[in-house]
Order: sequence, then C-alpha cells, then structure tokens
Amino acid sequence: MITKQEESHLKRCIELAAEALQAGDAPFGSVLVAGSGEVLKEDRNRINSLEATYHPELALAQWAAANMSEEERRQAVVYTSGEHCTMCSAAHAWAGLGRIVYASSSKQLLQWQQQQGITAKSPINSLSINEVAPDIEAQGPVAGLDEEVKALHLQAWKLRNS
Repeated sequence: MITKQEESHLKRCIELAAEALQAGDAPFGSVLVAGSGEVLKEDRNRINSLEATYHPELALAQWAAANMSEEERRQAVVYTSGEHCTMCSAAHAWAGLGRIVYASSSKQLLQWQQQQGITAKSPINSLSINEVAPDIEAQGPVAGLDEEVKALHLQAWKLRNS
C-alpha cells in the first residue's frame, strides 16, 4: 500500500511522462525524494531529444551519485512511472540509492506491447528490478496509476504508427 504522499509523487512522474511524450520522447518520468520527504530532482525521458540512453532513472542515479552522501542516497526514494529497465536498475544499485516505487511494471509494458501487436526487439532483456539488483526494495505496480501509464504508451504507439 502506498501513502497519499507517495501517490502524489507517482502522479508527478506520470505528468513528466506526458511531457516526454509531448516532446517526442518515450513516456517515462521519475522523481528523486530525500529521506526527509523533500523532492530533490525530477526528470523525464529524453531518448529522442537528447540521446538514446537518457532515461530519467539513470539521470537521477547519476545526479545522486554526484550530489548526495552515501547515507542520503541510501535513504532516498525514486518514484517512477515505469519500472526501471536493466540499465537503470544497475545504475540505481551502483549509486546506492534506496527504495523504488513504480506505477507500472516492465511485465505490464511487455503485455501492453503484445496486445498492440508490437514485436520490436529490445537490445536488452527485460528483467525486473530485483533480478538485476536483488537488494533494492521495489514496490509496484500501483492499481489505477498503471492504467494512466498504459494510456500514455498507447498514445505513443499510435503517434508512432500515424
């Protein structure tokens, strides 16, 4: 179960994902929150507008590694619209960040793609956060919010095919 504050952070992630979509990027957004509850940084996907590896989860892990102490990173939480990919899960673990809370899972994303007949092969295997980084506490998906994320992905795929 997530708190109202956590839900608020996830809704902000979905807003950032919508901003990414409007900018021509894949719909993903993330928020880094200190152990005290202060929002430290937020970002959105920029794989088309900047470069192919610019995922918000990776950008937040890199920022945290450069700007936070080890203890601050351990206490921090990353909220995200979609479960971390393999690259982002590894970066999160190497940076020593704390918990991850995600609105929708990688498994859901694959199911949604299959339902839409999307067969594009990813260059990496889709693994859960804990398959990559078993010691990270990860929570998600969140019922209701996952449907909002799904709607953004459906819109992205429709735009791509029009």
